[in-house]
Amino acid sequence: MNKHDIGDTIAAISTPVGEGGIGIVRISGKDALEIADKIFFARDSLKPSSFRTYTTHYGLIKDKDEIIDEVILTVMRAPGSYTREDIVEINCHGGIVALRDVLDLVLEKGCRLADPGEFTKRAFLNGRIDLAQAEAVLDIIRAKTDSALKIGVEQLRGALSNSINKTRESLLDILTVLEANIDFPEEEIGRADLENISKKLREADGRLKCILENSKRARIFREGIHAVICGKPNVGKSSLLNALLKYERSIVTAIPGTTRDTIEEIIDIKGIPVRIVDTAGILEPRDLIEKKAIERSKRHIAQADIAIILFDGSRKLSREDEIIIKKLKGKPAIALINKMDLKQKIEREKISRRFVHTIDISAKKLRNIALLEDKITELVYKGKVAASEPAMVGNLRHIAAVRDAEKLIAQALSSLDNRLSPEFVAQDIKDALARLDELLGKRSSEDLLDKIFSEFCIGK
Repeated sequence: MNKHDIGDTIAAISTPVGEGGIGIVRISGKDALEIADKIFFARDSLKPSSFRTYTTHYGLIKDKDEIIDEVILTVMRAPGSYTREDIVEINCHGGIVALRDVLDLVLEKGCRLADPGEFTKRAFLNGRIDLAQAEAVLDIIRAKTDSALKIGVEQLRGALSNSINKTRESLLDILTVLEANIDFPEEEIGRADLENISKKLREADGRLKCILENSKRARIFREGIHAVICGKPNVGKSSLLNALLKYERSIVTAIPGTTRDTIEEIIDIKGIPVRIVDTAGILEPRDLIEKKAIERSKRHIAQADIAIILFDGSRKLSREDEIIIKKLKGKPAIALINKMDLKQKIEREKISRRFVHTIDISAKKLRNIALLEDKITELVYKGKVAASEPAMVGNLRHIAAVRDAEKLIAQALSSLDNRLSPEFVAQDIKDALARLDELLGKRSSEDLLDKIFSEFCIGK
């Protein structure tokens, strides 16, 4: 992020570029109302600087005598706004030309174009949200399922931050007792105080362990899993993809090799974002295109978290089936015996010996697709789904900070149990507090902030 003055008044288009019913130009900073006064002409002739906070007004955006757009303008005064600065939002018609012209005029009147994520960065720097909550804004924007959205909203509301702050307060209480003893060594810590310190440390350790345990599921909701559909030509891979998507995405014909390249889609399976790839079933390439498709299929199979292998239940296992089975050695897999509506000829015992999870389906007639979704969920969670638990954390930076803090608290507990000097216990607690403070943004370098907020879009 460029090194700009945080006191500048900034502006940006805060809605996606393209045609739409409404587009928003957002202004934030000490001069927001003054700049709005120069360009907004209300029907009642009042100026934005006289509007009450949280009110909207109809009018025109004009450059001298030229009308740029007919708009609705909203005023949100500091400190009761997203950034805790004066904010003006101009709701324009959603075309790119109108939005661009309004933004150009705002910039001409004294605003600076906002950097990516700068509105949210100001919300953090001005104390409205902590750094974990700021990062939750990006998680909400990028959420691919309702469950991922729920986690982002819970974190934005402070579920994670509240749990971390409780741990901080407990550690600070302990540190106060320890440092008093370090300053006045002649006054030994009493047995009751030692027991209380030990109890509080174990509670803090347990709270952080709980966050780490929940983080495993949260990361799945946040980032999803990579599943690959594989099998020889004409076993029904494209039909299965269409069945999972619930619409016709892949071309389905009786001609083997119709799919000559990988097809990728993201689907929501019980709240889990699943990036599912339908691979080309071709094993012997006839041309350069098919050779490239085979290479891409191999790469997806190697990278996949879960493989879904299809067999044609109306035929016996072939050499092609055996080749694909070997490629899946050591990878979590679900075997699907497709075409259950036809007379069965496949050697089921051979498949059962090689795959723990086997399901009969009819991709064409949509039979037992729900069983496959259940099995994917079971493999991901190993039978434990806790999507509604609060304080879930899927951000790698947060996980690293919590893990480090938990190890330091465990180390402090060990030092306490072994009757080591209070200095050792105090130092571990100080280091744990430092890691938790980094998570919340109480201690953060400019480089870290730049890295985090550069991932945001301009306008947020």
